[in-house]
Amino acid sequence: MTATVPPVPPTGPDDRPIGPGPAGHPSDPSGGVELAPGAVPDDSRFVNDDLLPVPLEHRRWTTYNFAALWIGMAHNIPSWLLASGLVALGMDWKQAVLTIALANLVVLAPMLLTGHAGPKYGIPFPVLARASFGLRGANLPALIRAGVACAWFGIQTWIGGVGIFTLLGKVFGGWARAGEIGGQPWTLWLCFALFWALELAIIHRGMDTLRRFENWAAPFVLVGAVVLLVWMAAKAGGFGPLLDQPSALGWGADFWPVFFPSLMGMIAFWATLSLNIPDFTRFGAGQRAQVWGQSLGLPTTMTFFALLSVFVTSGSQAVYGEAIWDPVQLVARTDNVFGLLFGLITVLIATISVNIAANVVSPAYDLANLAPRFISFRTGALVTGVVGVLIMPWKLTETPELYIFTWLGLVGGLLGTVAGILIADYWIVRRTVLDLPDLYRPGGRYWYAGGWNWRAVAAFAVGGVLAVGGSHSAPGKGPFPADGLLPFLRPLADYGWAVGLGSSLVLYALLSRPVRRAPASGRAGR
Repeated sequence: MTATVPPVPPTGPDDRPIGPGPAGHPSDPSGGVELAPGAVPDDSRFVNDDLLPVPLEHRRWTTYNFAALWIGMAHNIPSWLLASGLVALGMDWKQAVLTIALANLVVLAPMLLTGHAGPKYGIPFPVLARASFGLRGANLPALIRAGVACAWFGIQTWIGGVGIFTLLGKVFGGWARAGEIGGQPWTLWLCFALFWALELAIIHRGMDTLRRFENWAAPFVLVGAVVLLVWMAAKAGGFGPLLDQPSALGWGADFWPVFFPSLMGMIAFWATLSLNIPDFTRFGAGQRAQVWGQSLGLPTTMTFFALLSVFVTSGSQAVYGEAIWDPVQLVARTDNVFGLLFGLITVLIATISVNIAANVVSPAYDLANLAPRFISFRTGALVTGVVGVLIMPWKLTETPELYIFTWLGLVGGLLGTVAGILIADYWIVRRTVLDLPDLYRPGGRYWYAGGWNWRAVAAFAVGGVLAVGGSHSAPGKGPFPADGLLPFLRPLADYGWAVGLGSSLVLYALLSRPVRRAPASGRAGR
């Protein structure tokens, strides 16, 4: 009889299949996939309970949960200060709000693309990265993301500690005159330490506690911001002075050199979450919940919060004769004890809400991925807290130039590069089809060469150099040379996130093009 050998499935240059393959054990009409019983050995060095897919019955976050997550994360002091940083660079309030709104619409796209794998497979970010970087290679993007999150955790915790110190000082008095340790009053260090411990205590309770916390924290913080707006409107008799201030840059040649790096910086503010959003969407009840929840929660909330900040600051200009951009300093102007305590509680909840969700969850998973047998989610969270203190984050927020251009710009370039590789692998190369068991098994299709995929590493290296190689600082304003680390790349530095994402996406897709071998046919007999 005659038999025809079927066409060989597409393979990469190393002859490993890279296209759609067996996905796991689909058992849900929404398209959710979970591991079949016994598909992964319990003693695998790439497995622990925190990295395994979330069972289908536990994927129950709704549209409201995701929207509340973003409302809770967006309503925080650094978000409030974004508009002030842009105005300090010469923009008027309309230009600042436009920049922030556009940035969050742009970053929403990779957020939704990488978030797709969460509800479908129930996997966190470092496990998703195994598909493109390899089981061992995934530690590269995971540790980069973890390092950035640790720095953000420290920044947010310091800002929260300063807020508590300022407001409690108004209530009790004398705090600012306490003896100094390391150039700061010991009472400030005490507030910082207590706030740090409170955050870790909440995350120690697990992800379901975080979901419940975000559900009520989000509306509470929103109410607090509106109360601040109403209070300032009543004291000011209306808004106007700051809203009438012209832009120092105009809309011409002076504006665009500030706009583009500022836009990249605003994108970088949430570029961290565009990578590890699967850490949250893995609990989603379906794609509709994560898409609508994020779309309703992120761009609208950030734009509204930016508007609130400029309106309230406008009122402070009319009342106090100066623009007070820091909400903590503004609340501290009141002598009403109830108002101070309400402001204190709002600052606490707002900062805890964003810091735990955005800056503890991800590195906890990332560090667990580094050594699953020894590091659990809770251990990773503790390591994050310690590293966040050791990096001395208060140095990163000293000036708008250092905060927006150096910190956010550099971070955005590297994270954009990783995002490009993840999107290219998941959407272009694999068409959203993953072999779920092989994400945990050495020797499978994601093992590549010794656990590393050289294509992903090459795309990251090239994209990263293009994105941040031209980083530069004005004399005395930052750590980089004035003409850039690599002067010929200096023109690209203002577009770091976009350059990193676009170049790595294209290069990885090209390097991973499938090799189709000609079908073989012949005769087979008994």
